Amino acid sequence: MPEDSLKSSKRVLDPSERIAEVLFGLIMVLTFTGSLSVAEAGRDDVRVMLIGALGCNLAWGIIDGVLYLMGSLAAKGRDLTTFRALHKTTDPQRAQRLITEALPSVLASVVQPAELEAMHQRLRKLPEPPKRARLRPDDWLGALAVFLWVFLTTFPVAIPFIFMNEVGRAMRVSNAIAIVMLFLAGVAYGRCVGRAPGVFGIGMVVLGSILVALTMALGG
Repeated sequence: MPEDSLKSSKRVLDPSERIAEVLFGLIMVLTFTGSLSVAEAGRDDVRVMLIGALGCNLAWGIIDGVLYLMGSLAAKGRDLTTFRALHKTTDPQRAQRLITEALPSVLASVVQPAELEAMHQRLRKLPEPPKRARLRPDDWLGALAVFLWVFLTTFPVAIPFIFMNEVGRAMRVSNAIAIVMLFLAGVAYGRCVGRAPGVFGIGMVVLGSILVALTMALGG
C-alpha cells in the first residue's frame, strides 16, 4: 500500500465532536467567569480570572490536538494492519471477513462476496505496505485546526472582561455571548442528528447552565 493511501478517514472538524468540545470549553470558561463577585471583584481579580480561563482553554486545546494526533496514528495503524493481512492472505473467506470488518456496517451489508473477492485481488496487486504508520503533514495541520477551534471558539466569552472596566456589565455581556454560543451549538447539533434545531438550541443552553452550576458546586 502506498504510504499516501494511509490517510486517516477521520474528519478534522467532525460536527458532533467539535460541538461537544465547544460545550466543554464554554463550561470551563463560565466556571471561571462565574467565580467573580460582581460587588467585590476588582481589576486584579479580573486579570487573575482571565489568566486562569484562557490558560485552561489553551491547555485543553493543546491536549485535544495531541489526542487528535494519537487518534490519527491509531487509525493509520489499524488500516495498515488490515492491509498487511489482506496483502498476505490467500484465504478468500478470511480476506472477505477482513474487508467486511473494515467497511462501514451499511456498506458491508450490501457488498456481495464476489465484490469482496475482487477488492481483495486488487489490494494484493498493490505494492508492499510500509513497515509502520506515520503521521503526515495534513495530520499536523488537523491537530492545529483542532487546537484553534477549541481555543478560539471559547475566547469570545472572555472578551468583555478585557475591554470593559465595569465587572457587572462585562459579566452580563459575557453571559449573553455564552448563551448565544450555546444556542448556536445546539442548533448545529440538532441539524447533525436530524432533529428540531430550535429545540436542541434551547436544550443546549439549559444543559450548559446545569453543567456549569454543577461544576462550580463541586469546586471545579
